[in-house]
Amino acid sequence: MSQLVIRNLHVSIDNKPILKGVNLIIAQGEVHAIMGPNGTGKSTLAYTLMGHPSYQVTAGEVLFKDRNLLELKGDERSRLGLFLAFQYPVAIPGVTLANFLRTALNARRKAENSQDKGVPIPEFRKMLRQKMELLKMDATFAGRYLNDGFSGGEKKRAEILQLATLQPEIAILDETDSGLDIDALRIVAEGVNALRGPELGAMIITHYQRILNYIKPDVVHVMLDGRIVETGGADLALHLEEHGYDWVREKYENEAVSA
Repeated sequence: MSQLVIRNLHVSIDNKPILKGVNLIIAQGEVHAIMGPNGTGKSTLAYTLMGHPSYQVTAGEVLFKDRNLLELKGDERSRLGLFLAFQYPVAIPGVTLANFLRTALNARRKAENSQDKGVPIPEFRKMLRQKMELLKMDATFAGRYLNDGFSGGEKKRAEILQLATLQPEIAILDETDSGLDIDALRIVAEGVNALRGPELGAMIITHYQRILNYIKPDVVHVMLDGRIVETGGADLALHLEEHGYDWVREKYENEAVSA
């Protein structure tokens, strides 16, 4: 069973410290929610894990499959089995969703076996059709240009289809609920739940409880000031929804003074 192990991770942007010692372990089969107010470092954590060049790691380590992720480029991390669903997916006119997915899948297969010739088109079409049926998506969706003219909900569904196709060991969902109405949120959440199982570990980054009404996390973490300061079960998210973050901030500040 694969684990994503984050130890004492410190990250800066333009020499400004954002993450200040994050410690976290996510294993396949577990769903972890990362919650916290704006500006606490949640998305910084996501982009750092995937190797965004604007984020400078100043201390700590990230281990996955006996590899130090911090030594790998973003595409290498993806081929190793890490996946990021973007908060704001980018449109790529001229590239159909199906062609994009087949290219990405073939790149991962070739990384595992340099002699791999890629998935045959008939086999890929059958597999993609099965994934889309699982996610309750219309087959015509695959023929559209990637995110070009997509609604917010369609973009997020396209991200989940990528997740279903690439079958990573660990998936990071960066505010997948952002900008979605109730119906779109439910559809996206149903897609994630359909993929949930012992082979998939997930980190769900969110501000709000509402997506966790549909995707029940095993563990909930609260991030403040670039650190994880509180961890609990699914009931912690409900408590945050009712009482906000002030009590966590007060507790964290009191502990810092005592230390």
